[in-house]
Amino acid sequence: MARTRQTAAREDSEPQAPAARERGKISKTQIIEQVVGRTSLNRKQASAAVACMVETVVDALRSGRSVGLPGLGTLSVIQTAGRQGVRPGTSERIQIPPGKKIRFKVATTLRGNL
Repeated sequence: MARTRQTAAREDSEPQAPAARERGKISKTQIIEQVVGRTSLNRKQASAAVACMVETVVDALRSGRSVGLPGLGTLSVIQTAGRQGVRPGTSERIQIPPGKKIRFKVATTLRGNL
């Protein structure tokens, strides 16, 4: 099978998880690998650090606090109002109850760099 430019570039680049290749998304494992490569932490320590950060963000959001990530943006929990909806397939009118959503506001520094 002949190598095209595209397959050659794919073969020469770093190996990626299947989901990351398909959607252009970075996985938790890839983040851990980046932390290992950019710091003096080993894989186990980097994994613990990433897990701790995720846990801290989730705990803060669950308690209703917003989380500022310098250079990225701010995560916050917002209340959504109850509203009328339509059930797909039956066109039946339904009442959607109030709830909570997570909002992400992009930092102006990141927005300017994209």
